[in-house]
Amino acid sequence: MRVNRILLSVPLVVVALVIQVSVLARLHLPGAVPDLLLLTVLGLALVYGHVGGALVGFGAGLLADIAPPADHAAGRYALVLCVVGYLAGLAKPDNGRLRSATGPMAVVVVAAVGTTLLYAGVGALVGDTAARHVGLPGLLFTAALYDLLLAPFVVPGVMALARRAENDPLAEAGSTAQAADISSGWLSSGTGLRIGQQRSGLRVKAARARVARAGRIKGVKRL
Repeated sequence: MRVNRILLSVPLVVVALVIQVSVLARLHLPGAVPDLLLLTVLGLALVYGHVGGALVGFGAGLLADIAPPADHAAGRYALVLCVVGYLAGLAKPDNGRLRSATGPMAVVVVAAVGTTLLYAGVGALVGDTAARHVGLPGLLFTAALYDLLLAPFVVPGVMALARRAENDPLAEAGSTAQAADISSGWLSSGTGLRIGQQRSGLRVKAARARVARAGRIKGVKRL
């Protein structure tokens, strides 16, 4: 994973997790909690592709597993977001541009439902049956609804930031400056080559002047 992707993904994931834990989780909405962390992973996966999406999802999920007030086994949400990030990255458009909002909204709904089901399934494997007592159908509906309502305010902004980081104008400027240094190095050994070029230019000019003068003299003789 490239450095510019890491430098962008880490702050976005941390900010999303802090807002989710300190604000969204305290709204006490019925059913599920709006998953801002999932939406951030989806936005990055739609730009970075399946490999980048899997790596970002794993890191984001692992951070959520160890951040308080997490009350589940570490690695559980990391596995879920890793799988979801990988699958969402497969929906990345070839040209990097989305023609409509229908595709991302469908990805959000499928990811919200899939994340809830996969999280409950992994919990059942490790002996956590909390989803049965809460009511899985209600969790699925509210998770999809909340994430779908929140997605237009999160996913496009995350994708725009990721695309801007992918262009990497600083790296392009650095490469341009490096190319300029290399070209100036080629022109150098520096001064000798430039002086030689100036001398050859003067010789060409002098030869042209002699030809032009000879033409004028011949013209005078013809008269």
